[in-house]
Amino acid sequence: MPFPGGELVSEKSILCDMNLFCLGKATATSAMSEKVRTRLEELDDFEEGSQKELLNLTQQDYVNRIEELNQSLKDAWASDQKVKALKIVIQCSKLLSDTSVIQFYPSKFVLITDILDTFGKLVYERIFSMCVDNRSVLPDHFSPENVNDTAKETCLNWFFKIASIRELIPRFYVEASILKCNKFLSKTGISECLPRLTCMIRGIGDPLVSVYARAYLCRVGMEVAPHLKESLNKNFFDFLLTFKQIHGDTVQNQLVVQGVELPSYLPLYSPAMDWIFQCISYHAPEALLTEMMERCKKLGNNALLLNSVMSAFRAEFIATRSMDFIGMIKECDESGFPKDYVNCAEVWVEYTCKHFTKREVNTVLADVIKHMTPDRAFEDSYPQLQSIIKKVIAHFHDFSVLFSVEKFLPFLDMFQKESVRVEVCKCIMEVFIKHQQEPTKDPVILNALLHVCKTMHDSVNALTLEDEKRMLAYLINGFIKMVSFGRDFEQQLSFYVEARSMFCNLEPVLVQLIHSVNRLAMETRKVMKGNHSRKTAAFVRACVAYCFITIPSLVGIFTRLNLYLHSGQVALANQCLSQADAFFKAAISLIPEVPKTINIDGKMRPSESFLLEFLCNFFSTLLIVPDHPEHGVLFLVRELLNVIQDYTWEDNSDDKIRIYTCVLHLLSAMSQETYLYHIDKVDSNDSLYGGDTKFLAENNKLCETVMAQILEHLKTLAKDEALKRQSSLGLSFFNSILAHGDLRNNRLNQLSVNLWHLAQRHGCADTRTMVKTLEYIKKRSKHPDMGHLSELALRLPLQTRT
Repeated sequence: MPFPGGELVSEKSILCDMNLFCLGKATATSAMSEKVRTRLEELDDFEEGSQKELLNLTQQDYVNRIEELNQSLKDAWASDQKVKALKIVIQCSKLLSDTSVIQFYPSKFVLITDILDTFGKLVYERIFSMCVDNRSVLPDHFSPENVNDTAKETCLNWFFKIASIRELIPRFYVEASILKCNKFLSKTGISECLPRLTCMIRGIGDPLVSVYARAYLCRVGMEVAPHLKESLNKNFFDFLLTFKQIHGDTVQNQLVVQGVELPSYLPLYSPAMDWIFQCISYHAPEALLTEMMERCKKLGNNALLLNSVMSAFRAEFIATRSMDFIGMIKECDESGFPKDYVNCAEVWVEYTCKHFTKREVNTVLADVIKHMTPDRAFEDSYPQLQSIIKKVIAHFHDFSVLFSVEKFLPFLDMFQKESVRVEVCKCIMEVFIKHQQEPTKDPVILNALLHVCKTMHDSVNALTLEDEKRMLAYLINGFIKMVSFGRDFEQQLSFYVEARSMFCNLEPVLVQLIHSVNRLAMETRKVMKGNHSRKTAAFVRACVAYCFITIPSLVGIFTRLNLYLHSGQVALANQCLSQADAFFKAAISLIPEVPKTINIDGKMRPSESFLLEFLCNFFSTLLIVPDHPEHGVLFLVRELLNVIQDYTWEDNSDDKIRIYTCVLHLLSAMSQETYLYHIDKVDSNDSLYGGDTKFLAENNKLCETVMAQILEHLKTLAKDEALKRQSSLGLSFFNSILAHGDLRNNRLNQLSVNLWHLAQRHGCADTRTMVKTLEYIKKRSKHPDMGHLSELALRLPLQTRT
């Protein structure tokens, strides 16, 4: 059977080829048979175009093409095209001699050796399957004697096909890929091949190509013959002998042509060297490790070698010689493979934080500052410096200890790029908020964190996103909430004054400060049990003034309204009556500025419902606010009613009438002899007027005015599209009169009856609601002094729908 068409050749032909291969002389070449010449030409002439087309591909396209070749190998093998499969493997192996894109070489090595592994597995499984016949199955741990002649001939045929490859690199790789197949031929086949393959590598001139070839041989050798460590050791010592080629002129010229710097080139060796060192050191005796270490020393403590030694050798071996290794590291001074200081510091600082005190941590930080400050080296190492900060704050949850580390704040000063600096400050504040359990007044913490928060605040500008503002405000507010000077309220207020000046661009922070100052005033009231001294009275007035000055600087109109109301309540509780009046007047004067729509979570929504809610709360407060002696009866209520009257309400809106209804509730409560609630030490109008008839007359006059406004609005709803609204509002007004009015008054009684009929007039009322309302009236009429409700109930018929 001819060679190109299949696997088997005659034993005579194999022996002839074997002799020719082993002799390797000119006489043998001149006597080469026509068959061998044909074989060599066929193996050399393998899709040259396919190899060339790989030269100008992008990295991703290159990867895709290699994967296609891997699949083509499997397909060719499955279709019994063994020579084509070998051609593909040779084609791929030749690519490992190409270093035209030198930084891609390690990746290319991985991709192509994957194809070689696939090929080696296919060949081995093919030969193994030929050893199985009807009588016996080859055991896993077989000897060559168990292998039949057909399998042996096929195995030899593969080795001589590979021996016919002209170029060194593909011949080496393809033979190494089927190294395991030597088991079919001889017990000593692998042990004889490994030294020969090791010597073949000496013929590879490029040191990068050479070191990856050695790594592949180590990997295959460890897989098929881990007991043959001597051959692998020889591979390692050969590597050391040729190591100086890395710095030869040929390499330097190649780097100049490709525009690659030595610090970028040397790390390309590390993956291969690490693998070689790991294979040699695996279960190696200490004597061998010591010899390896000494051999490396003789090369001048080369940093590249030392890096791989420390990666591969056993931890125990390195630990017992730690001082020797430190000395070697210290002596290394190689510009091509520099000691990466900041990466080492990044790891070392975590070890220091875990096992040492702040003194040692301070030393490490000082050393980092010393190394990273010259020539502004820190600008190229922000990620590592950030990592160092995170490691430090992750282990120092006591911030009084953290900020007493002398070099911590100077370390922060190295973050001069604003975005990075802000991120670092955010990390610090997040840890503080998470781990600070108790309020603090430690001046070291306060000064440091004010500096950190100021840095975050000052990063805010017109382009800052709202989410970012919210996050910064949350962190600053978390700090403000944790500051407490205990009973030293004046110092606390001074802190809030300073914070206001520092964080004036973040509205949520100003809001928090106003709430904090109001809380401070109420704590003062609590300590004094409501009986202020001259000093505390002056202090709470200072708190009130702080809020009054700060609120106008806020943008959100409902934020201002609610804070005016809240601060007025605090002023009232502390007997600051004129200041409370000022807050309430400010709120009233602000109502006309309320826009028709407001922004809620990025969406524009009608504002009337929010205004209605605010006014209802406001009315509840006005009940207990005493009239100002210079402004007449119910001055604030009148002013508020004027503003409500003049406000431009939405068309088809009934909110104005709902507000007027709430005003009636307020005026009803104000007409009582004793109000429902009071503020301690504050005389409300029930105490001031004591049921004075003039006051009651003014109150009634206001009630009549408001009721007239409600009735006028009900008349405007007598249109088809508004009848349902008229019915609903009429019943609501009826219920307000029922709950708050004196129905023994004939006019009020008759009005309620009219409203009852109005609610049912056009069949828009909810019958079920009407029934329940009437039942309630009848039930109330049985109570003492409520007999007049019986007569009312008789005048409230239920209309049925027809």
